[in-house]
Formats: sequence, structure tokens, C-alpha cells
Amino acid sequence: MADTKWKVTDLPDFTGRTAVITGANSGLGLVTAEALAGAGAHVVFAVRDLERGGAAAARVGGSTEVRRLDLADLDSVREFAAGWDRPLDLLINNAGVMMLPEQRTKQGFEMQFGTNHLGHFALTNLLLPYVTDRVVTVASGVHRFGDQAIHFEDVNLRGRYTPTRAYAQSKLANLLFTLELQRRLTEAGSPVRALAAHPGWAATNLQSHHGNPLMRGALTIGNKLFAQSDRAGALPTLFAASQDLPGAAYVGPDGLGEMRGAPTLVSRSAAASDPGAARRLWVLSEEMTGVGWGLKPVG
Repeated sequence: MADTKWKVTDLPDFTGRTAVITGANSGLGLVTAEALAGAGAHVVFAVRDLERGGAAAARVGGSTEVRRLDLADLDSVREFAAGWDRPLDLLINNAGVMMLPEQRTKQGFEMQFGTNHLGHFALTNLLLPYVTDRVVTVASGVHRFGDQAIHFEDVNLRGRYTPTRAYAQSKLANLLFTLELQRRLTEAGSPVRALAAHPGWAATNLQSHHGNPLMRGALTIGNKLFAQSDRAGALPTLFAASQDLPGAAYVGPDGLGEMRGAPTLVSRSAAASDPGAARRLWVLSEEMTGVGWGLKPVG
């Protein structure tokens, strides 16, 4: 029987199209960049370290360029966006930090919420006038963990920070952001689509930064025993970036517990499907970043 599971060789031709990928110098971002460049896209590596980004782009080959972007610094986000002046087919919000010891961004926000959500929120809205096709944000099944809520009274989790609680909140924010972004795009009459994807349990360097040494060791062992490769983990992002899917769709692996497998449409938690929470998060994010809606309504 023929294998009907979607794989990277099923990517369509991306010749003439431009993609910006945050965190493209390693892990899932690098695999995603390699696949899109291999399909003919011009891939922009949006990375903190230009030297590392340049080395990664050189390994990928194809049509690439490297630009500096530090999502934990809103000044850097604004600088990146200010330097953009041409159509952008695809924005992939891939970069992220995972389960760190408690830290703050340059502007004083909790690091995981600030990097994983606020940095991408600002970047997306600043680049949105140039986006022609879609925005794909990498979320996580961990959005179902922790308190399954955005702590609107204090998203910085002062006095009650745990690495897992903060990461789960940031990944829930990714999905609520995608939901509200799509609602606003539809309301504005825009053809651009907002989608989300998660890699399942993919072996990357993210798990090595957990703030708890015991958890760090457990995740290292788990990577060896249970995780799929980074190449398999990037497939949901590539699927979301290339297939004809409805706006606000969420893609993940089709295996048990969505931990591994081929990409398919998956469900999100009730908390991640709450339009009221999505709108409230959007307003809060505008206040925290000083960046507003990137498109004006039609008419």
C-alpha cells in the first residue's frame, strides 16, 4: 500500500516566494529553513546572533539572507520591522525559549511570555502590511499544562513563577493570538491567514534549559527514548505553511497524544479556543508592547 502520510517531499514549489523564519539558526527553525529553501523560497534567517545565523544559512544553501532579531528586546523587533520594505509571503514565528529559570526581557517582561508571545505579537503586527499569504506561529501541546489560563492580573507571574507554568502560559498565548489575529484579518477583508502548529515531542536544544535540574535530566532522557527527530518535528510547521487550510487552523502530529507522527489538523484546549480571552490578550499585548493592529478595516 502506498504511503499517504504527508512528508517534506510533498512541499509545493516556493520559487519566487519569501519567508521570514524567527530562530532559523538551530532546531526546528533550521530544518524549516532548509526545507523551504530547498523548495525554492528565499529564506530570511531572523536570529539573535548574526555569526551563528550566517553559518546556518551557509549550510542550508539556496537563496538566503540573515538579519538580526532579538525577540526579547522590543527595540530590536522594531528595528527589524523598520528595515523591511518588500512583500513577504510567509512569516513563521518559530523562535522560543522553554522552561527557563525566572528571567526578564530587556523591557522587564517575564522572559517566556515576552519572547514567545510579546516579541512575535509585535513583529507580526509591524510586518503585517507586507504579508501576502500567511502567518504560522509555533505553539505547543504544553498549552494544556499548567493553569490553562492567561494570568491577566499579572502575566509576569511575580511571586508564583515556575518554569512550566510560564511556558504553558506563553504557548496558550500563541494559540489565542492566532485565533484573534485570524478574526481581525477576516474582519479587515484580508486574504492573509493565521495558523498555528506544534511539533509534538521533538528532540531539540530547547529542553536543555529547564530551570529544574531534575526536570532537565528527565527531558534529556525523554528526548532519547520518546522524541521524534527535529526533521519530523518541523513537518507540522511546513504543512501549515504550504497547505490549503482554514484560517486559525492548528496542525500537529497524528500519533498517540500528538507526540509524534505525520502532520494533521488537531484540536486545541477549551482555554485556547476562548474568543473573549483572545481579545483580552490582544488588548493587553498592545498595551505591553506599544504596537497596535497592523491593518485597518476595509471601508
